[in-house]
Parts: sequence; structure tokens; C-alpha cells
Amino acid sequence: MDYRELGQTGVKVSALCLGTMTFREQNSEAEGHAQMDYAVDQGINIFDATELYPIPPKPETQGRTEAIIGTWLAARKARHRVILATKAVGRTKMDWLRKDRVPGRQSSAQIMEATEGSLKRLKTDYIDLYQLHWPDRPMRIFEGLDYVHLTGESYPIEEILGMLGELVKDGKIRFVGLSNETPWGLMTFLKASERLRLPRVASIQNAYNLVNRSFETGLSEISYREAVSLLAYSPLGQGYLTGKYEGSALPPNSRKALFGRMGRYELGNGPTAISTYVALARKHGLDPAQMALGFVTSRPFVTSDDVVHLKTDIEGGLLKLPDAVLKDIEETHLIYPNPCP
Repeated sequence: MDYRELGQTGVKVSALCLGTMTFREQNSEAEGHAQMDYAVDQGINIFDATELYPIPPKPETQGRTEAIIGTWLAARKARHRVILATKAVGRTKMDWLRKDRVPGRQSSAQIMEATEGSLKRLKTDYIDLYQLHWPDRPMRIFEGLDYVHLTGESYPIEEILGMLGELVKDGKIRFVGLSNETPWGLMTFLKASERLRLPRVASIQNAYNLVNRSFETGLSEISYREAVSLLAYSPLGQGYLTGKYEGSALPPNSRKALFGRMGRYELGNGPTAISTYVALARKHGLDPAQMALGFVTSRPFVTSDDVVHLKTDIEGGLLKLPDAVLKDIEETHLIYPNPCP
């Protein structure tokens, strides 16, 4: 297993991170425990969760993923072996996450409540990496590349970062991270931390895969120059880049079969681009999933990939792609640039 530094923290994390969003939705507590056992045995030392999981978000299942991690940590007495990352929601209409049934926001009170809830479910005294799942300011996040300005009040970034600073002082979190954030947002957090002597953002967790390389425009330079690690999520494009949906296939118990929440991968040139990458992998004698993961881990600004299907994903994450494969990937990207943002 390859290990890379998390931002400027001095902490080394594995190049592959165990994503846990299926725990207690697509798999049981026992299966979740087995996945964590296998991951640690293979050298993975970072687990990623959020107060919102499992996916799809529902009031009756919210928090169960963290609870499964918590029972595993307690049973295995393994807290010292894992870099534990979780998240607090951003601005949302969902109102079941807070005790007074208010829509989710990043006020100081809500961040405190979210942190305490995660600590209780995870059965731990501290969280290594606490991330803001998406911004508090009104934003269009998942529906395109172009910026659409939305008006509305939001909690100041300085205030949000100040609350996270208090949690660091109290020993409840060690490091701060962002997720689904923009170049402007990341730089504003970094400038605020320097100006006000508040915790520095260590990482950003955004989507990054063969059909969504939008991170490369703007954010990759910040990642290099400011030493902010990318924790890439959806490296397999919600399973599409494995090839399992090719030819209109619908595998039982797949996310598409169960939930049908696959919008960004089924629009415009997305399906054509995905089929092209799957065919490209097979042309070179590679498993499509392993090629997709090998590409993401080969990027120098990527610190860790979020993986779920462990054996195949671990092999793919450690795969060094030949130059001929990388050349074909770049040529395909020029034809189908970022069709699935």
C-alpha cells in the first residue's frame, strides 16, 4: 500500500480510503465489520463517513453508517489503527438531522450538535478529519460546470472556521477538511485561517474520475501550491466505469437497480464516454474498474481514493498504468471532456 501525507498535517494516509456510504443500506452491520477488517488487513488506514450516511439519505437510516463504524472500533479496539474522517452537512432542506427539526445549516450550534452526534455514534472521543460536506452558502453543486450565482444569506466562512477551531482546541477534532467545494471557497477558507490564526484546511473531498476531471481546472493548482490534499470520491463514477451497466445491463442489488439515483452519468455524452473508456480498458487487457482507479491514483494531487468494492478496488488502486493507456485516456478526454460533472 502506498501512503501519502494528508495536507500539511504530517499524518500519512493510505492511497485508498474505505468509503462507507453503503453500510446499513446495501449491506449489514456484520458485512460492514468484515469490510473494515479486510481493509485494515490490506493496509488501508483511513475510513470516510458522514452524519448523513447511508445513501440514499432517509430519516429512518440517518447515522447508521457511523454507528456500524463505532461498533467495529469498540469490538476490535482499533481506534489507534484508523484515521477517522466524517462530515457535517451543509445547507439543506433536510430537517431530520437536528433535534429541533430545522433544516441543516453550518451555524455554530448545528456544527456542535453534528460533531457531538458523530462522536457518540462512532464511539470515540475525537475525529481525525472533520469535513464540511458541502457549503453553507446557496450554490448549485451537482448539476453542471458553469457557475450560477444564487442569492441568499449564509453563515460567514470565518464564523464556520472559528467554530471548527473551538472543536480543535477542545480535542474533539484534529484536522479540518472541505467537500464539494469550489476554488473560491477553498481559497477563502485558507485566507481566513491565515488571517485569523484558525485551523488550516488539510483536504478537499470532491468527485474525480475519468468522466469528471473538473477538479483539474482551478482546484488542482491550489492543491499543489497550498498543499491541500484531494480525497477523490466516486472514482468509479457510481459504478458506471466498471462496465457493469454496459448494454443496458441492470445487475441486481446495484445502486441503479435499488435507487435509480444515477442522473449525472446518464445525460448528454456521458453514456458514450463511459462506454469508450470501458472499451479502452478491454482493448489494453485491463479490468475497466482497475483502469479507472489506476488513473485516479496516478494523479499527483490525489492523496486518497474513496473505494467500496475492496479486492478489485485495492488491486486497481495499486495498478501503474502503462504510458500507452494514459495516452489513450487523454485522447478520449479531449473528445469527451467532463461529460458527467
